[in-house]
Amino acid sequence: MNNKSSFKKILILVSVLALPGFLYYLLQEKGKNRYKALDIFGPKQVAGTFHTRRGVKIPDTIYHRIRDFKLLSNTGDSVGIPTDSNKIALVNFFFTRCKTVCPDMNAKMAAIVSKYQNNKRLQFYSISVDPGFDTQEVLNKYAQTFNVKNKKWSFLTGDKDFILELARKDFLVDALPSRVGTHEIIHSPMLILVDPDKKIRGYYDSTHKEQMAKLEDEVTVLIAQQLLKETSLKPRR
Repeated sequence: MNNKSSFKKILILVSVLALPGFLYYLLQEKGKNRYKALDIFGPKQVAGTFHTRRGVKIPDTIYHRIRDFKLLSNTGDSVGIPTDSNKIALVNFFFTRCKTVCPDMNAKMAAIVSKYQNNKRLQFYSISVDPGFDTQEVLNKYAQTFNVKNKKWSFLTGDKDFILELARKDFLVDALPSRVGTHEIIHSPMLILVDPDKKIRGYYDSTHKEQMAKLEDEVTVLIAQQLLKETSLKPRR
């Protein structure tokens, strides 16, 4: 074995051993929450199963999860948040005729999309609560105002009753139909952070600047925690 080959193997070994330490540093020093695990939102149930920690049996917890769903995107694709994805999702509810919170909310979303444009672990979804008006063509034209050039950020439409139910029962945010004769729809200004297991890990009010800073911090923490989880699951050779 030549020296060059030996050096490469040593370099790979050092990188593997250093990764957990680097992630720990990232979570403690770069994440302002100092490695505090992100909350899991929604109703919880005690399971009938247990896990053991230091010889003590601890009941498992069943957490609220977003159901599987498929909606039509602005590009004409049928998309959702699949169970086999390792993507972290950021989701909001809006409609194109909204003149109040929506323009600023999606401008905030656009800034975050731009920041994480090259990060393969994140996906972004904006779901219309006015699908009767927000057809695929309308959403595609709307997406162009934010210079969306790929499928990193999807604008989704579908059955109105299903979408309003999805908002309330799965994402746990307000979404109420418009009054007769108006275009206004009551909906939440929140950006919602969902982990790869489809558990809700954060709500961030797009009308408050400090909430957007918190979102960026917690996205960084969630990415690092996911990397740490994947590293711990890899079989050792």
